[in-house]
Amino acid sequence: MARIRPLLRWCSLSLAALIAACGGGGGGSSDGSSPTNPATPSNPTSVALAFASPEAETVYSVGSPISLSARVTVNGADAADGTPVNFAVSPGTFSTTGTTRSGVATVAFSGTAPGRQQLSASVSVPSSGASAAATATATRILYMRPVPASLEVLVPAYFHPSSGTEWARLAAGAAANPGVKVTAIVNPNNGEFTAAEAAYTSALNAFVAAGGKVVGYVHTGYGARSLAAVKANIDAYFALYGRNLISGIFLDEMSSDASKVGGYREIYTYIKAKDADLRVIGNPGMVPDTADYATVADVLVTFEARNSTYATYDPRTTPWLYTLPNIRQSSLVHNTATCVDMVKAVMAADSSRYNAGVIYMTDLQYDPVKDIGNPWESLPSYWTALLQTVAAVNQGRLPPAC
Repeated sequence: MARIRPLLRWCSLSLAALIAACGGGGGGSSDGSSPTNPATPSNPTSVALAFASPEAETVYSVGSPISLSARVTVNGADAADGTPVNFAVSPGTFSTTGTTRSGVATVAFSGTAPGRQQLSASVSVPSSGASAAATATATRILYMRPVPASLEVLVPAYFHPSSGTEWARLAAGAAANPGVKVTAIVNPNNGEFTAAEAAYTSALNAFVAAGGKVVGYVHTGYGARSLAAVKANIDAYFALYGRNLISGIFLDEMSSDASKVGGYREIYTYIKAKDADLRVIGNPGMVPDTADYATVADVLVTFEARNSTYATYDPRTTPWLYTLPNIRQSSLVHNTATCVDMVKAVMAADSSRYNAGVIYMTDLQYDPVKDIGNPWESLPSYWTALLQTVAAVNQGRLPPAC
């Protein structure tokens, strides 16, 4: 028996060496790396998920059909057809499942909530081996705006009726384009007056008879002017020119500071107490610091600057603007040099991204740095073309050639 044990030990060692030499067992490869085996716990299934559509940061109108699609890859290849992908949108209750075809799952979506929306997609792919199922998620931001109304034109008519033919041109333009709502901001003596001027009375009557609307100019000193002075100016328009001519009030030099909202709320309430149908247009000339300003004006001028700056205007940086209908947001754009530039600006304003419904473009120049020029001292040279362009856009036609 003693001579058998060494022989058994030798056979055992030789067998182990033989197995190792032939690459058997669970050891590593000849270069020391781990074998590729996606079904083992140390090499789990790899899944990736990414939105294919819509494009990030796109703006849509509520109710518009939108295609949501996401691509799924498993270990670098398209997921098997029929792989379920769950889609959801927040805020809201939308939740549905689509299945992949050629690696892409697509579902239909129609938004109902205006404002910023976050899309999400998720997928879970079972492992073919011992590892747990592999999962992946993806998100994408889009914006929804209320269904837009037709564009309107808001004219800072800061010119005296006796100084030329501008008020006659205003009336003629309104009469020739009955499908375009034209509102003029009348501004006698910077809104401070104690008597009605016959020239203004005549001009306003002609403009209103042609289908136009008039709002009275009142400056507010960015919230620093006394409420008593502001209310006195408001009263003068109705006492001296009458409700039949004055359809609302234009509050210029509106603050954008959140601390000033209370004063503007008092002014807004004061105007509405006279007649709930009076239109209050507030002009901070920029996007206010808080959405509360939307509660103290029926229309907010969220842009007043050069055309070159308008090209970079992006309300997506302030998502609450997309909770407002386009007709509650105004853009007043000066330094719009040519008719072609004007058409581009009108088309931009009408776009879902800009969401501006009450607009005005002029070729008159103003340098805000040097405070040189007056962009509101007359109508633009392309006044007729501006109205025709707005009419065409409202009707879904191409604008007339400049």
